[in-house]
Amino acid sequence: MTDASTDVLIVGAGPTGLTLALDLARRGAAVRIVDKSPAHPRTSRAKGPNPRSLEILADLGVVDEVLAAGSAPLPMRVYRDHRPVAETDPWADAAPTPATRFDRPWLIAQWRLEEILRARLAGHGVRVELGREVVGLAEGADGHHVDVTFAEGRAERARYVVGCDGAHSPVRRLLGITFDGTTAEDQVMVSGDVELDHEDLGRDRWHQWFDADGAVMLCPIPGTRTGWWFQAGPERDADGRPLAPTLDGFRRLFTRHTGLPGRHLTRAELLSTYRVNVRMADRYRVGRVLLAGDAAHVHAIAGGLGMNTGIQDAFNLGWKLGQVLTGQADAGLLDTYEEERLPVAAWTLDLTSDRLRATLEAIREPGGNLSSAMTPETAGLGIGYRWSSLAGTKAGTEAGKAPDAPATAPHPGNRSPGDRAPDAPCRDAATGERTHLYGTFAGPHTTVLGFGPASAAVLREVAAAYGEGPGVRACRVYAADEDHGTAEPGSLIDDQGHAAAAYGFGAGGSGLVVIRPDHHVGIVAPAGDPGSVREYLRRLHGAPGMVDAVR
Repeated sequence: MTDASTDVLIVGAGPTGLTLALDLARRGAAVRIVDKSPAHPRTSRAKGPNPRSLEILADLGVVDEVLAAGSAPLPMRVYRDHRPVAETDPWADAAPTPATRFDRPWLIAQWRLEEILRARLAGHGVRVELGREVVGLAEGADGHHVDVTFAEGRAERARYVVGCDGAHSPVRRLLGITFDGTTAEDQVMVSGDVELDHEDLGRDRWHQWFDADGAVMLCPIPGTRTGWWFQAGPERDADGRPLAPTLDGFRRLFTRHTGLPGRHLTRAELLSTYRVNVRMADRYRVGRVLLAGDAAHVHAIAGGLGMNTGIQDAFNLGWKLGQVLTGQADAGLLDTYEEERLPVAAWTLDLTSDRLRATLEAIREPGGNLSSAMTPETAGLGIGYRWSSLAGTKAGTEAGKAPDAPATAPHPGNRSPGDRAPDAPCRDAATGERTHLYGTFAGPHTTVLGFGPASAAVLREVAAAYGEGPGVRACRVYAADEDHGTAEPGSLIDDQGHAAAAYGFGAGGSGLVVIRPDHHVGIVAPAGDPGSVREYLRRLHGAPGMVDAVR
């Protein structure tokens, strides 16, 4: 058995596992990621990241590649009895705001997103170990590591293990964690990636045929010439049981609903049958083993939140593991992962089930379409953790008490601890170049924003205490009319007033805001209250200079 030189072993190399691995690798953690598959999959199950996940991918340094490899969501063309009956574009009126640069989700094949994440991860010297199946987990007798047994008989050690291994998670089963919920056997869909070339089907539309006896949906796969995502109600046998998907079956469904010859559908792969599962783990952590993504929760596909919830799980967990591994925070910080993300999963299950019901209702009528699955909540920008023990009690929800709805509409000027921190356009005080707050937030650090001259002393204290390491960044945000001639490096000019307004300070206001590494507000404090800032930073980063004390 090898020694525990691995800080974190991640099981499962989908978007959740890769996001977590990348976040940990850039923090200097000794991370490994394994997957039982013998080869990297080329699955396109998820259609792409939502705006909140795009913010995370930007922080990880890959969003430009993701945008280049994908496309904006397409308008929908709806058919009934072979004829087009409606067109709609759910994103026609969407536009970036000062609070976020991403106003819509992005279409990209899941396999392509995974390629981009793997390439970035390889830049940190970490590669996915394929063909490695975990069959045993046991916490070490010393309580400081986990013994991991693989199918080939090899045993290895890691300080922490995270199961990102999907809905049928072996890690979850090994932990004995329940996965309660329901499976709707009557709500079935077949899907796959197909090759289809027909001049009547433009690749500038998501084509949707909804008939009384079933449906077919075809969406172009970005980055391909003739590739499409194919989704349909299944063929059924004489007893009404759904038949397994096949190329010939897809051709018959295609012809029945589109009226076009099935021969134009030339290839079908990655075929699968989807049943609506709504399930959730009752806990996310057992000792030094944690769950994330589909291993912790699965829900209806309406709204496209499966992959996105997993990416956001990983971004919540990554910085917390990083702080614990370096000894800057005690292991109790990991308890806030379940505290924050489990209520979000429960809310997501309810939201997606509601959106599925609304969509099934809508498509019964001519012209009804999949836009019913999308709401402002599915963008992910309103999800916060006001109830968290990491948030102050000035929020609308009492700390420690999970709310019925973790998501709220983003509302500039009413930013509470636990909320997603708003972005805002600014200028670099040193160069005058255009930038934005999320450019300052990006990276594996906590950010302390200071508004108004009264915040300067606290920011200097923070910089002196934590400035030698990568963990905390102090940033003075100057109003447009303030003198910034002696501005510290990294300072910003709020030349349009959006930053002050977003954080509730108004023109000429002053105050301090601590932004967690995952872009959520930690605390909001008066400019003359250094004690609150000290206490919060001490909880996340320990006493100044306490870096790499324990590994």
